[in-house]
Amino acid sequence: MIIWSLFDGSGLMGQPWAEAGHTVYCFNADEGDHGAYTQYGCRVEHPKIRYINAWIDSKFVMKAMATSGDKPDLILAFPPCTDIAVSGARHFAAKLAANPACQDDAVATARIAERLGRWFNVPYMIENPVSVMASLWRKPDFTFHPWEFSGYLPEGDIHPYFPDLIAGRDQYPKTTKLWTGNGFKYPKKLPVPIPPGYSEQFHKLGGKSAKTKTIRSLTPRGFARAVFEANKP
Repeated sequence: MIIWSLFDGSGLMGQPWAEAGHTVYCFNADEGDHGAYTQYGCRVEHPKIRYINAWIDSKFVMKAMATSGDKPDLILAFPPCTDIAVSGARHFAAKLAANPACQDDAVATARIAERLGRWFNVPYMIENPVSVMASLWRKPDFTFHPWEFSGYLPEGDIHPYFPDLIAGRDQYPKTTKLWTGNGFKYPKKLPVPIPPGYSEQFHKLGGKSAKTKTIRSLTPRGFARAVFEANKP
């Protein structure tokens, strides 16, 4: 299979596919919101994962639709949430005053995966935290926390890039939503319960630095494995 993973600079989402022999294209702008993942040493290097430095916008869509190269069998996407995540709601008024279209633009960017999924007639998945996308577009199809997929990772697991900042087995809470279509199969949850309340990780990863944003953007590995298991041929 050919997997397109949009807004993905780490390759963590595609790693299970690559390890199974499938080809993964990770599209992401190195100069974008999270910066270059290589700068922080958190990019999966695998011969079946190919990284393409590209802005994902309307021009990207037109080029993708006209491609004569490897067309996707599955599209995965992790679009920017800076202007739409409700965790930053206190900044909405200022952002909308500066650019009244910023949230509509963000939702349109998120929906690029939907446009491409329909064009190529393949399953697609769009991941985002709790955001206004639910009101500006439609309700999400699936909700999860990373700890609900920790069972896909072995006991004693530690994070390969940030073991001092991200819990082993990616066993932490973060309400995350999926918008899906064209036959995308929902991953089966294998939860490893955690204590209620905010995790220690939450308090360590506040702030606006590019590094912090990059760390927060890393795909939970158990979730990536679960999506692979549900959608593999």
